[in-house]
Amino acid sequence: MTMGGVRLVEHPDKQSLADAVGARLVTALVDAQSRRGVARLVLTGGSMGSAVLASAAATPGRSAVDWTRVEVWWGDERYLAAGDPDRNDVQNDEAGLSGLGLVPRNVHRVAGPDLSASAEESAAAYAGTLADVDAFDVVLLGVGPDGHVASLFPGHPAQLTEGDTVAVHDSPKPPPTRVSLTASRLCRSRQVWFLVAGRDKAGAVTDGLELAAADRSSAALVMGTEATLWLVDRDAAEGVTA
Repeated sequence: MTMGGVRLVEHPDKQSLADAVGARLVTALVDAQSRRGVARLVLTGGSMGSAVLASAAATPGRSAVDWTRVEVWWGDERYLAAGDPDRNDVQNDEAGLSGLGLVPRNVHRVAGPDLSASAEESAAAYAGTLADVDAFDVVLLGVGPDGHVASLFPGHPAQLTEGDTVAVHDSPKPPPTRVSLTASRLCRSRQVWFLVAGRDKAGAVTDGLELAAADRSSAALVMGTEATLWLVDRDAAEGVTA
């Protein structure tokens, strides 16, 4: 289904969604490397983000990617010390990211309180890693039932911040302190993929597709310059009409 340049792709269940996105991601990275030499990828946390990485790692075609020429960022990170099991990067590493053969200097992690004096300092350092990056090739984003993406929550002061990164305090979801890419920076992406599973997120999918107001949906603020895909399971697509 295509709606105003945005496409919805429905899958039967969460696992088939993860497997399809994992294969799609490998293809997109190969394509980016063939066009520009380097593939630039933004990852998402949560169970869906880790499931996609696990599927990509198990995809036979993964060997077609030159993983030494893949650069990785995260859409957001919890402001926790390195190695904390609640960090997105730790969860992604455990799901298979660490076994792909990435070059450590190409994996741009967000500094936690063990390596920075404040979330603001961490956000500024993270922005520095983007200084020479004109655009991401693929951005993966989970979507919360409340319509948030990365750590941009509807109605929160950080949601409409300009620049590349933002320190988030008093997050509606724990932990309260986070670092996030901004909506404007996420929009500097060739492809944006929203990964959504579960009936509890059906309303957020509808709001995103219908470009709901910012106080209802942060997902509606983010679009790719070449493609915006809502990759969802059947439950998350409930109620979506053509």
